[in-house]
Amino acid sequence: MPKSMQEPTFLILTALADGPQHGYGIMSDVEQISAGRARLRAGTLYAALDRLQAEGLIAPDREEVVDGRLRRYYRLTEDGAAALNAEVEALQHRTRVAAGRLAAFPRLRGGTTPAFGGLR
Repeated sequence: MPKSMQEPTFLILTALADGPQHGYGIMSDVEQISAGRARLRAGTLYAALDRLQAEGLIAPDREEVVDGRLRRYYRLTEDGAAALNAEVEALQHRTRVAAGRLAAFPRLRGGTTPAFGGLR
């Protein structure tokens, strides 16, 4: 069974699945995708981008100068899309298993269990 993808990698690849983006755009998109739960700092993001590029999951797309600063855009590669797709399928499988087991959980069927007593 392949190792689970780390959340920052999953979020970065998900952001780039929508099209090429520059660093700040990726950071903003990651925050939006995670409903504000994940915030990548610039150092963390660029280290991850270097690693993902070395792994062939992303590639530079283009560069432009905005207000005197270089802005590099990254895009998802075919290998990156395949890795993201595999992770999505694995997450869907785990979610189906968990949902099936929770459906059988007495507390969620309207009953109560001693372990969870009066929690509602």
